[in-house]
Amino acid sequence: MAYKDLRAFMQRLEEERQLLHIDQEVTLEPDLGAAGRAVSYLGDQAPAIHFRNIHSYNGAQVVMNVLGSWANHALMLNIPKTTTVKEQFFEFVRRWNTYPMEVERVQDAPFYENEITDNINLFDVLPLFRLNEYDAGCYIDKGCVVTRDPNHPEEFDLQNVGIYRIQVKGKDHLGVQFLPFHDAGAQLYMAEERGENLPVAIAIGCEPVITTIAGSPLLYTQSEYKMAGAMQQEPYRIVKARRTGLDVPWGAEIVLEGEAIGGQREIEGPFGEFTGSYSGIRRQPVIKIHAIYHRTKPIYEHVYIGIPWTEIDYLIGVNTCVAIYTQLKEAYPEIVAVNATYLNGLVAIVSTKTAGRVGGFAKAVGVRTITTTHGIGYCKIVIVVDEDIDPFDLNQVMWALSTRFSPSKDLIVVPTASVISLDPSSDPPGITHKLILDATIPQPPDIRGEKTLLIDPPPTTEQWHKKLIDDMRKQR
Repeated sequence: MAYKDLRAFMQRLEEERQLLHIDQEVTLEPDLGAAGRAVSYLGDQAPAIHFRNIHSYNGAQVVMNVLGSWANHALMLNIPKTTTVKEQFFEFVRRWNTYPMEVERVQDAPFYENEITDNINLFDVLPLFRLNEYDAGCYIDKGCVVTRDPNHPEEFDLQNVGIYRIQVKGKDHLGVQFLPFHDAGAQLYMAEERGENLPVAIAIGCEPVITTIAGSPLLYTQSEYKMAGAMQQEPYRIVKARRTGLDVPWGAEIVLEGEAIGGQREIEGPFGEFTGSYSGIRRQPVIKIHAIYHRTKPIYEHVYIGIPWTEIDYLIGVNTCVAIYTQLKEAYPEIVAVNATYLNGLVAIVSTKTAGRVGGFAKAVGVRTITTTHGIGYCKIVIVVDEDIDPFDLNQVMWALSTRFSPSKDLIVVPTASVISLDPSSDPPGITHKLILDATIPQPPDIRGEKTLLIDPPPTTEQWHKKLIDDMRKQR
């Protein structure tokens, strides 16, 4: 069954012992940012943390690290929390390929319990806090931002749901990072060409499937709501926002309605980013908020961002892999799997079959990777390995790099390519050389690999592997 809202998912986490309630009084700063950082140190089984007693905020609740482990990510897919990353990847692929799933439209939603349209003050509703010391202000960093193509407002599939960093700059005044290759950035540009503002709705505290899909690099013509339905394997529930008419997630805790102001840019940042460094200061679009809706005693969901790994790496890990995999698979059916879980795909590892293909095929795979929709702005380093290498097992990948990669023959440098400007190594920001490393066994007419004799595991190794796993589970 699909999770109807964030609270339903938190209940599942509690049942699976993946939710930690914090009832002692905490301060917004520095306690919440510190706790968000600390929980990431607990690794792949880390729980979500739920704060229920915040100093000076009577009744306020904050939840962090909701998807901050592979265990929680598996539960998001409604599969056992012990499911491996590789198994989660292929389950994600299976569901991705069932797109589209039609949506379920309803007339009302729990977040309409409370409506504010006069004297708006975000600080009265949200327990806002800074995550890292040098952040320019408080950020909303896990809201699903809904926009629509202004040239085709009747096309449901051209309505975008994305996650963008949002700086709270005043009571009803936000700065937002809509970059040129973001769908929302393209739609704002279209609105500005028309001399219009861009209507925006921001849904905070959603169930995890739409949050995950909102962070996925879908094609412009793909609907996040229809993909969320495919992921949860039943129609996704949406409701109309009252002022903008945008479709928003039914289960949101809080919804902000407003508009991005055409032609207006203001200084935004710095902000501690997923790269592990501060982003610097740039002129970014601004949003004016006209209405706030929220559940009674809403749960404010937040995500800590800093030096990996943090929740953001789990949130955008497998979905990024699958998006790149799907486009590669269309071009080359030989593709086996893609691991782009590192810093939003700045490093990607692709496993592919090479048998039957001419020598140099793996290099073509690498070039195609950096030209996928996501790869253009990310995928700075691409490692291509054979099908016998599990791209999610770095021990195997490092072995392939050590024994199958020749720097003089298997390295491709693509100069002055585009990359996300947040990459601190890009110079100027947004421009970088990209690397493709072919760590596959050479194929004819390249004869370098003909004399290689690999060591096969003993005949009953696989049976013993399964037995040892079963025995370990029984002892727990």
